[in-house]
Amino acid sequence: MLQSTSMLDFSLSVIGPVVLLIVFGYGLYKTGLMNDDFVERASRLIFNFALPALLFTTIITSKATELSEPTMLIVGVLGTLSVCLLLIFASPYFVAKRTDLGVVIQGGFRSNMGIIGLAYCANAYGEAGLALASIYLGALTITYNVLSVLILNYYLDSKTSFLRVSKGVVTNPIILAIVSGLLVSHFQIELPQVVLNSADYFAQLTLPLALLCTGAALRFSSFRNDMKAATFSIFIKCTIYPICIVLAAIYFDLRGMTLGTLYLMSIAPTAAASYVMVRKIGGNHQLAAHIIAISTIISVPVTIAGYSLLQNYL
Repeated sequence: MLQSTSMLDFSLSVIGPVVLLIVFGYGLYKTGLMNDDFVERASRLIFNFALPALLFTTIITSKATELSEPTMLIVGVLGTLSVCLLLIFASPYFVAKRTDLGVVIQGGFRSNMGIIGLAYCANAYGEAGLALASIYLGALTITYNVLSVLILNYYLDSKTSFLRVSKGVVTNPIILAIVSGLLVSHFQIELPQVVLNSADYFAQLTLPLALLCTGAALRFSSFRNDMKAATFSIFIKCTIYPICIVLAAIYFDLRGMTLGTLYLMSIAPTAAASYVMVRKIGGNHQLAAHIIAISTIISVPVTIAGYSLLQNYL
């Protein structure tokens, strides 16, 4: 468990493998062994099949319904809404262009929970932590998607309808996998072994391939042009957001693995999905890419420092 893990062990066993795979993925991209087309296709494979398979198999094999903590979900959703409101009021003081406000606000609260957050929890707590994080991921995925679309539409004067947003949430493979896993677990449905084995094979692809793609997708060029806006978004994402989530969790007396999972999911850097959404809707995707890249680097030492401060509660 995390509470008995030294700082060095935490850094090496929980964060180390994640960082190494991201760095390796970046190296593969720089040497030409991974290109943008491969990353795009692999990312679709992960999102549509591998990650849903991981979440589904984890939930049905770990009795996730017994592990679930409703207060944890409330803390995550309300904490995210609070930070989002803070960003809405504060961002105009740091961002010159109105069209960049949505990008900065989204980057300040949208965590890469589906890849880096899950990897942290799996390394720290094993199957139990992964199952607990999977349920949390489902609730926050809905929250993130709805907030992001509303904010980006408002600041970019786009015309994406609420019906389209709702359809996207309902048909999201991650949401479908989590709901299906919870139903199978709750009603104790016995699935054929061939289905379980096949899903498990897909699940094993997820984190290594996703982390490699995360590294290969990092972009650092022309950061100077977006420095002020990106720095503000990264500061909120890597410090204020996890602090708000953790303080709320402690206030509601959440401790141990539950608190650790909340911390590791919220401290994850800005999600790569934010880049995809910004590009699709016609926003400043270069700014989104810079926020993702720099927050990925900054979040590592912040994660270690934050863990050291939380040891009395974990």
